Amino acid sequence: METISLRIEKTTTDTIIKFTANEVLISGSYQFNNIDEAKNSPLAQQLFHLPFVKQVYISANFIAVERFNIVEWSDVQEELKEQIEIYLNNPGVLVLEENEPQQKIPVEVYAESTPNPSVQKFVANKKLVETDFEFKDKEEAKNSPLATELFNFEYVKEVFISENYVSITKLETADWGEITVEVRSFIRQYIADGKTIASINAQQKKHTQTIEEATTNLDDVSKQIIDLLDQYVKPAVAADGGNIAFQSYDATTQTVNVILQGACSGCPSSTITLKNGIENMLKQLIPGKIGQVVAVNY
Repeated sequence: METISLRIEKTTTDTIIKFTANEVLISGSYQFNNIDEAKNSPLAQQLFHLPFVKQVYISANFIAVERFNIVEWSDVQEELKEQIEIYLNNPGVLVLEENEPQQKIPVEVYAESTPNPSVQKFVANKKLVETDFEFKDKEEAKNSPLATELFNFEYVKEVFISENYVSITKLETADWGEITVEVRSFIRQYIADGKTIASINAQQKKHTQTIEEATTNLDDVSKQIIDLLDQYVKPAVAADGGNIAFQSYDATTQTVNVILQGACSGCPSSTITLKNGIENMLKQLIPGKIGQVVAVNY
């Protein structure tokens, strides 16, 4: 049986790319706009777990994918092509008939650069955890088997685990060009083996309790700040492999204290993002109540 291979082809729309196969894949055409619509297509479901995938189109001899603007095709197209080829040669069914059993989706992980040169994001095509975990060292990671294993790599400095990705902060002495393949392969195999990512009792950094305490009995301005961060800021920083958490609001000084995690922590552009982005947004949407936004580094 001939191995299925794909050829990357640009389209007239910058956000859509085609992966054309060397043989007919399916009869008919199918368009999926979200993961719920893709319930009968294991491949489309797999692709929708990638945060940049907006739409999937499967036709006779090609698979087209539309992306959100959080990435450029040049950054992810080769790994996406490899992921689809692996699925097709598994072999994997593209679209199930109503009476066909659902196939097990193979685990894939792709690497994505972030604005922080010290941090790289490794995105899985399945859900990893229910909540975010940040580990600054191996001691903090004792209840996260995955993070503990990652700290065994001498170049791993910090680990941040979110819903479907792992952000790794490396030591300055390491180069991503030399270690990315090793880290990506390790994480993919770890997930494929069904090992525990983090236990229910995984301990967050000590400031977690501070955040929880600070978010009880909040004033109206603090509640507004949290809502705005959740709605406008968190999705954007998550796409870059990080997270932002509200810590406190001081009405006297009109200062908002936030915690940057993952790729956002220590990122050279974080100050610009805070001042030109988040601070300005909060000043405009909560006029007269915001003086400055300060990142609290732990």
